[in-house]
Amino acid sequence: MTPANNIANDTTNFDETCPLLRTTSNAHNAEAQIPEKPKSTPLPKAQLAALCVVRLVEPITFTQLFPYVNEFMSDLHLTDDPSNIGFYSGLVESAFAISQLCSIYQWARLSDVIGRRPVIFLGITGLVITTLMFGLSKSLASVLVARCLGGLFSGNIAVIHSVLGEITDSTNQMVAFPIYGLAWPVGSIIGPLIGGAFSHPASKYPEILGYQFLKDYPYFLPCFIASTFAIIGIILGFIFLEETLPSKRKDKKSVSPNASANGDSVTTAPALPEKPLSISKLLSVPIISALALSGFMLSYIGTSFDVVFVLFCYSPIKSGGLAFSASQIGYSLAIAGTIGAAIQICIMPYLLRTFDSAKIYCFCMSLWPYAFLVLPVLNLIARAGLDETTGELGTTSVAFLWVGIAFVLLLTKAACVAYGVSMILTKDNAPNAASLGQSNGLVQFTMSFARSFAPFVVSALFATSLEYNLLGGYLWLVIMIMVSFLGMTTSRKIKQQCEDDRLIGPCPTKDLPR
Repeated sequence: MTPANNIANDTTNFDETCPLLRTTSNAHNAEAQIPEKPKSTPLPKAQLAALCVVRLVEPITFTQLFPYVNEFMSDLHLTDDPSNIGFYSGLVESAFAISQLCSIYQWARLSDVIGRRPVIFLGITGLVITTLMFGLSKSLASVLVARCLGGLFSGNIAVIHSVLGEITDSTNQMVAFPIYGLAWPVGSIIGPLIGGAFSHPASKYPEILGYQFLKDYPYFLPCFIASTFAIIGIILGFIFLEETLPSKRKDKKSVSPNASANGDSVTTAPALPEKPLSISKLLSVPIISALALSGFMLSYIGTSFDVVFVLFCYSPIKSGGLAFSASQIGYSLAIAGTIGAAIQICIMPYLLRTFDSAKIYCFCMSLWPYAFLVLPVLNLIARAGLDETTGELGTTSVAFLWVGIAFVLLLTKAACVAYGVSMILTKDNAPNAASLGQSNGLVQFTMSFARSFAPFVVSALFATSLEYNLLGGYLWLVIMIMVSFLGMTTSRKIKQQCEDDRLIGPCPTKDLPR
């Protein structure tokens, strides 16, 4: 008798006394009920590659000026006191972040209306123009205008983060986010190398680049090269980067999870779009507000270290620094980028697979105090190896100094893993899909807010500490260590909130009024 006939002639009474599972197939059904590990969703490789190239633009244009910004301010003859140069360089860096602060949330909201692609390409095009303006500047006013406009156009960083969240899910984000996170360290390698190698090109390479134009504008060439990278990013992004905003996608049909028996997909009408929450309602979500607060502290501490490290390297050894040239500063920043890239690609995927994201975030925040503590040790090494007659460092001292620099930069780049983990936590805890862009915008807003005044504050504090010899010139160090411990405290709120959500569940978004 065929199986079909068996089924047709089966007269078993299916009532409350009938077992749900047939005894003849208990073993098979028991195996079928064992939950399988979800399969990893294939990564959209072309999309991810294009997004990484686009993301690479900002760190290159942003960091290429670090090696020469102090020298640039000195060439403008703004002050006769070298210890005050840090005040003006901090002002230039803060101008960028203040402008970015004003635009970052607006870009995120605009991208929820017109789509991600137009906002991203508009921002990169603006960065090209403003970077060239910076290289052609001959006064502090023109420098500040160029940096302010550059900050306005770079406010689309939250939009780029949102695209990453929309092309990944929980099964492949431990691969995608570290790859995406490579963009900043790689950009921070390329940018300082460009700035250190090609500032004052007419004097460095007179046979090849001894043109009068480059003598008149000694900082134009690194800006031009950085802008070229941005143009390449626009071209590749235009070709490969697709629109990810659900309401603007070309394929608006969705596939039902209930496929037909023969494997054919059943297409259904798209679900009604969710509405994004207002900023006040986003802040009422505990985990989002905790991420915003801790993101502020992370950005303030990280930005302050970047600024003070360059000032520390530029300052004379007797003033507590290392007396590095622009090229040496560029090399040290390139080392930092290399270390950061190695951590992103070799260590971060393992951490994300093995440990809870909130615990990783807290550990990274706990590294900042120790990074600041190592800096005065570097000055002690330089003082010990300084030849008073020649003003040069001995070979052994130089070797120990670069080992120490590599160690402190290893600490800071390990701490900077918190930036990538913050993106994952924001993506995983956004109230709904429609609020992902604004959730990223809110967290990035607080980070940009910290970046807007951190360079100015820490550079002024550094200059004041040296000028008045406060705590032996190390008042800035004591304050930054205290701020770093405060940052550790705020990061614990994220861990606590994640643990609470796992116990009682997150707050349903339907209960939050729009």
